[in-house]
Amino acid sequence: MNEILTGAAIMAGLGLLFGTILALSYRFLKVQEDPRIDEVEEMLPGSNCGACGEPGCRALAEKVVGGVVVPAKCTVSSQDAIERIAEYLGVDAGEGVKRVARLHCGGGLGRAFRVASYEGTSSCRAAHLVGGGGLECSWGCLGLSDCVDACTFDAMEMNALLLPEVDVDKCTACGDCIDACPRDLFDLMPITHKLIVQCKAPLAAEEARRICQVACDACGRCAADGAPGLIRMENNLPVVDYAAGEGPAEPSATWRCPTGAIRWVDGEQFQELHESARGTGPDAGSDAEHGERKYA
Repeated sequence: MNEILTGAAIMAGLGLLFGTILALSYRFLKVQEDPRIDEVEEMLPGSNCGACGEPGCRALAEKVVGGVVVPAKCTVSSQDAIERIAEYLGVDAGEGVKRVARLHCGGGLGRAFRVASYEGTSSCRAAHLVGGGGLECSWGCLGLSDCVDACTFDAMEMNALLLPEVDVDKCTACGDCIDACPRDLFDLMPITHKLIVQCKAPLAAEEARRICQVACDACGRCAADGAPGLIRMENNLPVVDYAAGEGPAEPSATWRCPTGAIRWVDGEQFQELHESARGTGPDAGSDAEHGERKYA
């Protein structure tokens, strides 16, 4: 009995000792956190989207308060919100370029040819594994909206071509659509980068045009017409390198493209589709004239 009581006393003593050590450690060793971090976090959107490169709004608030980054690092916040944070901290708001998701495919209904009708699970990932969803193009968008379903910010919807269309005002560049797409068709790009290559098929000439009417046929005209160094051809596809270009990107780089595989995008990526529906855009009338032939 004495041994049990002795053991209990020892354990109680050790608990009291360690508890005292922990209490003293907390009192004398705790790190005081700047209360402004909480205030800045409240001013941020709270979406924890990662567009700023940080794991969440709290982490960004810590860096903004610490002077590591400027408030404009949050490209999801409105300009008014950025200015409020800058005024609260007494710092310069800085500059930030909003990034948005861009789709590297312009095919879809009426443009990309099919060799079979897919009747399986309504999922791009499933269709990709089962005969490519019946698409002739092994690189094109399957149109079953996995990316739209994955977008938690309601920034995407399927358009008339059954292609995912990004609402640039709502897009937070979180990257969920990138993870969801089994064909790796999305990139996060600065919204100021307006030359978009809407094809990922590494084919050339008739081999490319056989699978899709808007496939890049590797003619290289965009590379020749763009500023020196801006566009280069790699693996039968144009690569736009804004850092290497000796001049600004201009719409003229797209003018001689025979298929429309490279586009000048000002805001919404598929604005020309809506113009076409009104009979005013560059593609006006094309679907009506070739719809049956395009979609086999």
